Amino acid sequence: MKTLLIGADGQLGTDLTKVYAADQLIPLTITDLDVCDYEKVGEIFRASKPDVVINTAAYHRVDECETYPDRALAVNALAVRNLALVCKEINAILVHFSTDYVFDGEASRPYTEHDTPRPVSAYGISKLTGELFIRYLYDRHFILRLCGLYGVRGSMEKGTNFVETMLKLAQEGKEIKVVNDQTLTPTYTRILAPRIKALIATQRFGLYHMTCDGGCSWYEFAQAIFELSGLTPKLSPTTSEQYKTPAKRPRYSVLENENLKNVPSVEPMPFWRDALKDYLEERKASPLRR
Repeated sequence: MKTLLIGADGQLGTDLTKVYAADQLIPLTITDLDVCDYEKVGEIFRASKPDVVINTAAYHRVDECETYPDRALAVNALAVRNLALVCKEINAILVHFSTDYVFDGEASRPYTEHDTPRPVSAYGISKLTGELFIRYLYDRHFILRLCGLYGVRGSMEKGTNFVETMLKLAQEGKEIKVVNDQTLTPTYTRILAPRIKALIATQRFGLYHMTCDGGCSWYEFAQAIFELSGLTPKLSPTTSEQYKTPAKRPRYSVLENENLKNVPSVEPMPFWRDALKDYLEERKASPLRR
C-alpha cells in the first residue's frame, strides 16, 4: 500500500516515517503542501494516487486559536473537510488526528469514544469540527484522538516539547512552577507510530482514543522527568488560576483506549512513565538533541 504522509517532518510525522519503507511512503512537509491550498491538495492526491493519506497537519497553538479562530477553523476543520472529499474521490483511506481538548474536563474518570464531546476552547471546537466533517462525508477513515504528545523531533510550531522545556529550565538553574490541577496522559510519539500503522492495516475504520496508559498532572509529569533524569531543580506546583492563559484547558482529559483494546492485532499502549523512560533513552542518542 502506498501511504501519503502530510507533515512528515513534524513531531509525530518524523516517527511515522521510521515505520514505513521508503518505497511505501510519500512524505510531504509543510513546504511541500499547505493543506489549506485546496487546488494543490487535489493535484498531488490525484497524481500520486495513494491508498492511505495520513494527516498530521494542525494549528495547535492553543492560546493563539483564541485570537485567530478563523485560522484554527481553516486548518483544523475546513482543510480537513477538503481532505475527506479528495480522499473519497480517489478512494484513499484518511487517517486524521484529533485531541483530548474536545472534552470539557469535568469528568471524574477517563473519557471513552462514546462520551459526548464538549470543547471549552476555540482549538477544541476547531478540532471537533474537523472530526464531524470527516464522519459526515466519508466512511473510510480513522480519527485518532491523542493527548500530551512529545517526541524527539519536537513540535514544529513550538520548536520543543514539555520534556525538553523542563530539562532546559533545570539546566539553567531556574525555579520551575508547573500546574498541578490539569490531569492528562503524556504520550510518546515513537510509541504511537507502529501502532498507528498496525491499526490502519486492519481497516477497522472509526474513532479511536490512542494514548499511553494512566494519567498524571503536568506537575507530576515534571517530577517524573526530573527523577528519571537524575535532576533536582527547584520545582513547585501552581494552579491554572495562578497561571492564567487565554484558552481554557480541560481540568481532566485522560482518555480510555476502549475501542483500541478491542483490536487484538494492535499492541497495547504502555504506561506513560515507562514510555517516558524510553524517550529519555532515545534522546541521548539523537543528533536532534545534541
